[in-house]
Amino acid sequence: MNGYKSDSKKSHYDFRKRSFFSNLSATGWLIFANVVFFIVAIFLKIIYGEVFLDYIALYPESILKGKYLWTLITHMFMHAGFLHLFVNMFVLYSLGSLCEKIIGRKRYLWFYAVSGVFAGILSVILAGFYGYGFWAKVFGAPDVYMVGASGAIFAIAGLFVMLLPKIKFSIIFLPFFSLPGYIMVPLVLLLTWLASVAASLPVGNVAHFGGFLSGLVYGYYLRVKYRKKVIMLGRYFQ
Repeated sequence: MNGYKSDSKKSHYDFRKRSFFSNLSATGWLIFANVVFFIVAIFLKIIYGEVFLDYIALYPESILKGKYLWTLITHMFMHAGFLHLFVNMFVLYSLGSLCEKIIGRKRYLWFYAVSGVFAGILSVILAGFYGYGFWAKVFGAPDVYMVGASGAIFAIAGLFVMLLPKIKFSIIFLPFFSLPGYIMVPLVLLLTWLASVAASLPVGNVAHFGGFLSGLVYGYYLRVKYRKKVIMLGRYFQ
């Protein structure tokens, strides 16, 4: 009897010990990775100053020279301040959790990664070739670094616009104001782009658009390949 109780307690303890990481969703892992990278970046900045940004942030001029190509991936896990991190992770949790359940864990991770890289490449091309003078406000400048998960997050939003166009979206700072995704997401993209150009704010609008475009394309592919499932999905979220 004592042996049985001991085994039971040990089993229960082992389960509780493993529960946090073993039950973490793909979205949870992405959020965890972003938070860890953000904390590490703080210490690297204290130790090395701004120099370390060359190795993790996305500089269009460096990529076009064939340097630091890995930053097409690392920039997706870095953020320019706590507010930037908080907003992106809040939206990632809100949208990513549902997206992961709909398209599956592996497909979701590949979609997230590929969309983020495509958003970065599009930013590099437009900033590198056209980001001069006034157009630097529109496309970004080649010598200004880019960080953040926004490109991949907008890809998730774009996927929803294609698969569930009538699902309601709200803005984090205006939770009581909501519109269907096919209206809200393009509207946020446009207004953010116009506001950043007018105020000369360093916002990665091209990355947002690139991610959104990725989501639309992949969403269209899924809509065609799984037409009946998408119809059922739309009925469920009416």
